[in-house]
Amino acid sequence: MSKPAVIVRPRRAPPVLVCRKCLKRCGDGRAIRRALKAELKARDADAAGGGQGRKLKPPKLVLTGCFGVCPKRAATLASGATLSRGEFVLVRDESEVGAAVDVLVPLKPQASS
Repeated sequence: MSKPAVIVRPRRAPPVLVCRKCLKRCGDGRAIRRALKAELKARDADAAGGGQGRKLKPPKLVLTGCFGVCPKRAATLASGATLSRGEFVLVRDESEVGAAVDVLVPLKPQASS
């Protein structure tokens, strides 16, 4: 009989994925990236943990390849939560980052059906 797989829970919230091409093509790409990093860092780490009694570090911002959405003058963002629903978040400028992070990093884990 083989050994069961080891399950490890990270001490960091799931990452936020950003299309590198979109950031380059977007006029405010550098400002969007800075605002995203600041907003993710500013979020309460305990709220990201869903109140499970353990503190999580803020999610990392990971630059990825193309998602295939390719909007004009916007950056494409995703996270594990949005990808599981088949959704992407488009951000045109840094003023939309706060609302985008609300969608990307849910405060409470969603109940599975």
